[in-house]
Amino acid sequence: MLVRRLRQSQPAGELTMPESAALARLDRGGPATAAALARLEQISPQAMGATLAALEARALVERRRDPGDGRQVILSPTDAGLAALRSRRDARTELLAGALSAGFSRAELDQLAAAAPLLERLAERV
Repeated sequence: MLVRRLRQSQPAGELTMPESAALARLDRGGPATAAALARLEQISPQAMGATLAALEARALVERRRDPGDGRQVILSPTDAGLAALRSRRDARTELLAGALSAGFSRAELDQLAAAAPLLERLAERV
């Protein structure tokens, strides 16, 4: 539920969830084809194409021919794309930090900090 609420907190004009997911994949995994991104995100190539077209129209990704296979197009985030992704991450961090500082006691914050490594391990196994 926490992740869903964080994902839903999106100021108008910011990256959509699919745009953010595609940029994050390119940031973490490096340049990729649209087909590879669609497979990783488990969406149709058409849906990924629409997402990438929107990102490209805003100059957040760039397309280049694959040097190893000129028939393929490789996508990479631009500096503006990485900045937009950082901005979205920063906004989520600020939202979470504000909620933690306003609504939890020191003892509760300590409990959350102690549970964080366990939650991380759980997320890696899912």
